[in-house]
Amino acid sequence: MTVKIIAEAGVNHNGSKELAFKLVDAAHAAGADIVKFQTFKAKNLVTQDAKQAEYQTRNTGVAESQFAMLSRLELDYATHHELVAYCQKLGIEFLSTAFDQESLEFLVKDLGLKTLKIPSGELTNAPFVLQHALTGCDLIVSTGMASLAEVEAALGVIAFGLTQPLSTPPSEEAFAQAYASEAGQTALKAKVTLLHCTTEYPAPLAEVNLKAMKTLASAFGLTVGYSDHTAGISIPIAATAMGASLIEKHFTLDKTLPGPDHQASLEPDELKAMVQAIRDVKLALGSGIKSPQPSEIKNKVIARKSLVAAKSIQAGKVFTEENLTTKRPGDGLSPYQYWSLLGKPAPQNYAEGELIHG
Repeated sequence: MTVKIIAEAGVNHNGSKELAFKLVDAAHAAGADIVKFQTFKAKNLVTQDAKQAEYQTRNTGVAESQFAMLSRLELDYATHHELVAYCQKLGIEFLSTAFDQESLEFLVKDLGLKTLKIPSGELTNAPFVLQHALTGCDLIVSTGMASLAEVEAALGVIAFGLTQPLSTPPSEEAFAQAYASEAGQTALKAKVTLLHCTTEYPAPLAEVNLKAMKTLASAFGLTVGYSDHTAGISIPIAATAMGASLIEKHFTLDKTLPGPDHQASLEPDELKAMVQAIRDVKLALGSGIKSPQPSEIKNKVIARKSLVAAKSIQAGKVFTEENLTTKRPGDGLSPYQYWSLLGKPAPQNYAEGELIHG
């Protein structure tokens, strides 16, 4: 199974249609499988006076409300339609994260998306998680800031939405029952990919905790990937080596552009290098079966050793530790036969350096 790579454009278009299309071009040129944006209406997402995150103030250099910042970063619906058509033309999948109910309905009903991403910040927003599940779409669920208990609670909501009749009233008990049911578990395995994530921009290396990917996989038995917010490309490459099925990484056209996410994003050349490295690592992981590889077989005779006469041996003389040794090449008798030959008579004359044959 290949590793899917999401190039996260997010809001790095700065509200510009032109930049949004250039981001699609860059993601496609880098070899990413998916380019992802964010769909929201600022008025539906935050209150008028909601404060920025510390990293947003630091990266933008402007202290303002989230509402003021996000209002400049909206992409109108018409541009979404154009981006979808452009992605189809290029052969790269379009994906976007919805942050409010209106945007979610737009992505599903108007754009016809079959896969949705639930961001880390919405994981505990049970009504919104349920709305995602009720679409019947495949779900990528990011788990930044979450405990295992919170992930399980969200999966319970999703299991309920995927399996229960619309007439069944939602409740925490109903969510737990749906999660514990065979139908719920089957639906989760068919529909959900979990992403390990550290929600900080950039994420400190000491807090990445990549081993939590394996914890998620073990705890829930679901496909697991990694959403990366670290600087550089080494951590998503490591996540690939640890078995991530999906890698998500923010990218930008220029880290010096104004905006909250540019500084923690890759530029196009870096994105391309990451994609290639991930492809290389995935290819190198192989099947896990330990056996000689096709390219190795021709080297076995050259690199391995055989039993060799350490000195001349006359027929009938016994093999001893003094007259037997091992040397290359490896097309003679295996050194594993050394002990079985000791004390036995030589069946023929051997010159010094001659391979012993059975």
